[in-house]
Amino acid sequence: MSEWKAKRFWKAASVVEASGGFTVHLDGRAVKTPAKTPLIVPTRAMAAAIAAEWDAQDGAIDPRTMPVTRSANAAIDKVAIQHAEVAQMIADYGDSDLLCYRAPGPAELIERQARMWDPVLDWAAEALEARLETASGVMHVPQDAATLQRLADRVHAMDNFALAAFHDLVSLSGSLVLGFAAVMNHLPIEDVWRLSRVDEDWQIEQWGVDDEAAAMAETKRSAFRHAKFFHDLSRPPE
Repeated sequence: MSEWKAKRFWKAASVVEASGGFTVHLDGRAVKTPAKTPLIVPTRAMAAAIAAEWDAQDGAIDPRTMPVTRSANAAIDKVAIQHAEVAQMIADYGDSDLLCYRAPGPAELIERQARMWDPVLDWAAEALEARLETASGVMHVPQDAATLQRLADRVHAMDNFALAAFHDLVSLSGSLVLGFAAVMNHLPIEDVWRLSRVDEDWQIEQWGVDDEAAAMAETKRSAFRHAKFFHDLSRPPE
């Protein structure tokens, strides 16, 4: 038996102002999340992107082609009901940040990590008032508790939509600092992604490209770019 899939039943999707933000109507019917919660987003730009995704559906509805809708659903149905837990889970990356753990060798990789990662840590020390210490090897080195608390306070202060995007930026990169560099526009998003891939790129240079790993990396890169896009959509126009 073939799997049943919902099919397009509307002629047009439109952006409508709603209490607390904006929503999307399909022929006058308000869109809801999978948990049946009203889909109310913080900006008109985000609502317009969601409406465009619904308008692009042809025949069977394919959620895989609706990334902004899916991210908004996650912000409303998941992050909103466990904001503190999600925020702390992401803040905890600060105590094991990718940028802080350096290879013991070879010398060329040690130099590359320092050259590419140290400037971002220096930026975080100034912009975030958070100086994270580095270590050689993979053994955990605890960071200063006050420093981690300052970073955690910033994460907990994020709204549901920003936190949904920030969750993906940090978890995909393995770095709280890189997540902040992305949302604070310290570097272009492609540069941030490349910084998260220093070790992997080094391995590729030594051993060549593994097709399966390369495909997975491209999937993550696309998700990383989308998280930044979604974050920016959630910010009100200046």
